[in-house]
Amino acid sequence: MAIPHHGNRPPHQGGHGGDRTATIQVDDIRFNPIPAQLFGDIAKRVAKTISESGRGNENKPTQLRKFYDELVIWHDKVHHERGQGRAEKYAEIAPFIQMMKAKVAYAQGRQHVDANFERLFSHIIGQIDGVDSLKHAKLFMEAFMGFYKLYKQN
Repeated sequence: MAIPHHGNRPPHQGGHGGDRTATIQVDDIRFNPIPAQLFGDIAKRVAKTISESGRGNENKPTQLRKFYDELVIWHDKVHHERGQGRAEKYAEIAPFIQMMKAKVAYAQGRQHVDANFERLFSHIIGQIDGVDSLKHAKLFMEAFMGFYKLYKQN
């Protein structure tokens, strides 16, 4: 049975900002091995999808930038260490990096980001398992944010 709705807005799906998870593809976002197109075509594709999926207060650049900025902070804490100190620092802060999945879920619940961004960001954070994957996650989000700004001019 179809759910009636008004205008071009999708029907409201409870407190999770609408159910649009079917439009985002994240399987090719991997940090080991890194696909050659990860920081180019793949980042561009997901940025376009997410720029088109948010509505209202969802997926505004300032909201998404908060998640990128926090990832950069964790990256910098690790990469300011030298040698073996990086792995030790990563091990110390790994739980806090993984906590970012809860933060993006909370933002989705408050309708600051949509289900597509929550799925993307959780997928990225879930793949971080060491110093190198943290660096690759940061670089992917940097590329994503650049393309996102291109598509979301507000």
